[in-house]
Amino acid sequence: MKALQRVLYVEDEPDIQAVARVALEMVGGFSVEICSSGEDALRIAEGFSPDIVLLDVMMPGMDGPTTLARLRELPALSMTPVIFMTARIQQHEVKEYESIGAVGVIPKPFDPMTLSDQVRALWAERGGG
Repeated sequence: MKALQRVLYVEDEPDIQAVARVALEMVGGFSVEICSSGEDALRIAEGFSPDIVLLDVMMPGMDGPTTLARLRELPALSMTPVIFMTARIQQHEVKEYESIGAVGVIPKPFDPMTLSDQVRALWAERGGG
């Protein structure tokens, strides 16, 4: 199994970005790149080569599902696991996210002390990549 090291986090809220960075880098030990929009993610994703992408659902401009579809068009990102992070976690919403290719959903607000473990668990469920 490949080790999970590089996390691309796409989130438009600066406060949530800051908490997630601490949770993923300091608690989880990951190398993290944060983007403020789907457009930013499309610009840097191939260069960063993430092992996994954490994607906010509701963002201004390009939303999470659209960003996921556009990332899938990039050959280097076509198979990269994506986890949605959202407060919209009703059963039908989660099923919709999974139907468009998400490997899981992490509810917001998230616990900074357990976020990395949640990401690792979803990574492992998928067989490590």
